Amino acid sequence: MSEGFGLVVRFTLRDQQAETAFDGLCAETLAGIKSREPETLTYVMHIPVDEPLVRVFYELYADRSAFEAHEEQSHTNRFLVEREQFLTGTEVTSLDAIAGKRAV
Repeated sequence: MSEGFGLVVRFTLRDQQAETAFDGLCAETLAGIKSREPETLTYVMHIPVDEPLVRVFYELYADRSAFEAHEEQSHTNRFLVEREQFLTGTEVTSLDAIAGKRAV
């Protein structure tokens, strides 16, 4: 039985200018997620140690329908379009959660 649907996304940024702009775009997007997506359970951006031009997102949704609703949001669509100018690469791994501990 699934305990949610998740993604791990790794973005490689072009340079330090792109880093600043990308982080700003992420902050704007996160504000929309926090205020309008109750079924988005976790949405966290990480900077890997010793990789300052990489961002790793961990996203957990209540289910695939919640993920699809996230993808339809205006703030998400803006992020998907705008992000490309800052990136040299994107890797996406889709995950079906089967067990674990989540914050309530």
